[in-house]
Amino acid sequence: MHPLALILAAALLAPLHAAHAFDLQGHRGARGLAPENTLAGFARAMAIGVDTLETDIAISRDGVLLIAHDAALNPDITRGPDGQWLASRGPLIFLTPWAELQRYDIGRIKPGTRYASQFPDQQPADGARLPQLAELFALVKQAGTPQLRLSLETKISPLAPGNTAAPEPFARALIAAVRDAGLASRTTIQSFDWRTLQVVQREAPEIPTVYLTARQIWLDNVGRGPATPWTAGHALQDHGSVPKMVRAAGGAVWSSYFGDLDAAQVKEAQALGLQVLAWTVNEPAQIDAMLALGVDGIISDRPDRVREAMARRGLPLPVPLKTGP
Repeated sequence: MHPLALILAAALLAPLHAAHAFDLQGHRGARGLAPENTLAGFARAMAIGVDTLETDIAISRDGVLLIAHDAALNPDITRGPDGQWLASRGPLIFLTPWAELQRYDIGRIKPGTRYASQFPDQQPADGARLPQLAELFALVKQAGTPQLRLSLETKISPLAPGNTAAPEPFARALIAAVRDAGLASRTTIQSFDWRTLQVVQREAPEIPTVYLTARQIWLDNVGRGPATPWTAGHALQDHGSVPKMVRAAGGAVWSSYFGDLDAAQVKEAQALGLQVLAWTVNEPAQIDAMLALGVDGIISDRPDRVREAMARRGLPLPVPLKTGP
């Protein structure tokens, strides 16, 4: 039998315990249903009902913390001041003032692109601009419930140091913003670049960190032997497994690409005291497989589908939240 079929069979035979504390995270808001990393997308995720809004943080040339996944404006989701789609990659956010960035519309995916084919159910929100992190903070506070949480990713790469702020100033700016908003108890900071997480753990121990990993051709921040530029000096060969690496780095939460996970790793991580999150899990079979592994949370572009799977297993569901008047 195919391994996925075995996992799904196990899920049917041994449903998860209803009291299991599970973290449903809306990836970039709810990217499968609304434009990514927009206020409309976050509002959609809240209306569906999630525990956590997951998103990406960048810094403009004039020091504004904003929400964006890519270091430069993505032509697949960006129209210029003239209303036309960008023909190629746009300006680097880190080298562009905030006011200039506000001239670009990120309210829909460019038709005919591979990106568009991945998210056929996404509804546009024309006129959407890159939000400031402060706007997301305001949206979360407006919801009026302390149960809603944030997971903020420092978008930084050691392979392209000139594209973003350096690890320490980046982490410190984000720490200051979270503290100033009074949301430290409801926020985690995550990253593939573990250098930023080390800064958070040292300087803001009240803000939990989340260690992101992928071991794929398109991204491998862990490696197979010596330390990679991503892992703040921690090497797989010194610890023998990724969960042990995360634990040695001081982490309490490990967020792995779902395709890298198996039952043995999840069991090992949880035995070490780690919580295990799986990203980005969108298809029903994938969702069922991750739930069967017993992960502690799922990050998804389709939180509606995750809720359906949770409901079938009797898991408590996050309360949908209304935004606006």
